[in-house]
Amino acid sequence: MKAFNTFDAQLRRNLLILFTAGLLFWSSLSSLLPTLPLYIDDVGASKQEIGLVMGSFAIGLLLSRPMLGRLADERGRKIVLLIGTIVAAIAPFGYLATQSIGLLILVRIFHGISVAAFGTGYSALVADLAPAKTRGEIIGYMTLATPIGLAIGPALGGYLEATSGYGMLFLLSAELGFVALLGILQVTNPPVQTQEQTEGEDHKFWQILASPRVRVPTIVMLLVGLSLGAVHTFVSLFLKSTEVDFNGGLFFTAAAISSFTIRVFAGKASDRFGRGLFITFGIFCYVLALILLWQADSAIVFLLAAIAEGAGGGTLFSMMITMMADRSLPQERGKIFAICIAGLDLGIAIAAPLLGIIAELVGYRDMFGYGAAITSLALVLFLTHSSKNLSNSLRFALGLAPDAYALKNLKLRSDEI
Repeated sequence: MKAFNTFDAQLRRNLLILFTAGLLFWSSLSSLLPTLPLYIDDVGASKQEIGLVMGSFAIGLLLSRPMLGRLADERGRKIVLLIGTIVAAIAPFGYLATQSIGLLILVRIFHGISVAAFGTGYSALVADLAPAKTRGEIIGYMTLATPIGLAIGPALGGYLEATSGYGMLFLLSAELGFVALLGILQVTNPPVQTQEQTEGEDHKFWQILASPRVRVPTIVMLLVGLSLGAVHTFVSLFLKSTEVDFNGGLFFTAAAISSFTIRVFAGKASDRFGRGLFITFGIFCYVLALILLWQADSAIVFLLAAIAEGAGGGTLFSMMITMMADRSLPQERGKIFAICIAGLDLGIAIAAPLLGIIAELVGYRDMFGYGAAITSLALVLFLTHSSKNLSNSLRFALGLAPDAYALKNLKLRSDEI
């Protein structure tokens, strides 16, 4: 935390308010993680329909990410943070108002916009504020809002669903989103770094996606997103089907505590040892978590899977954000974050309906086995293609070489932008 002591009072206040709003936002969102699949199940949906509803969340993410990323670059980070918290405050009332599968899909799509907006704005603003030499440490600390929220939210949601019913659950989720909105209103909006708009701006967006500094991380996020979608959508239902005495909310809380613990150390360590080693570790933890779920037959194995899943998320996502900040200019950072994280969104969008079909055919257990195989592909891809050639990629991914695509190590040519 020494880095925070070097900031002036206004910047520290800005970061504290931003962190608190992030904590409330993720608590709002995650209160529905273990409970919404059960709610959809209670209204009579099949496994495939549960997957469609849960997966449609990512449709909202995918459709809105590019526009919101550009908006963050052109109009400032605060406006997209406001959009994210407004949607988070409104969407839970949609679940409360209907039990129609079709309408629930529409509500879930709308709810997805909240993460696209808040996640892009939060990541870009923190990366803007963090000095390059302590970027990993600052982003690591500020992204702690996510695992803490993911620890608080499922516990609150599971408790309210069990004791007070779904009405109080959705009301809590909306209220947390509204208080996060009040916090974002207090954030000081930093000056927007602008650049001239040209007719080639749309082309440049896709040119960024095609560049090696962005393409491989985006594909890695897509493959991990498939597994993440499987875990978040089906683990509560899998637990219910096994009759193991282990609550779905407890799974997410244990994962969040694990994520919190690893982030405290990983961010600062990455400033010294590089981002590649920790991204590799994060992907490996996801592979391990899915293998454990595939073989799980007791509470202790489910707990170990939750710890591994949390450790994977805690390192992979914060380090991926930090690596993309290293590889981007401030005026393009919103777009680059939006593109890279859209890979995760697409993976989640595909995961729920696709793996829902697999779960219908082979059951939840073997579905997690397929997820482990998919995530192993992400690990191989990062080990072999994260840098300019195989040798450099292996060295970077194992923490033995710097990132060749970091701006401090590379003057980007026009064909690399």
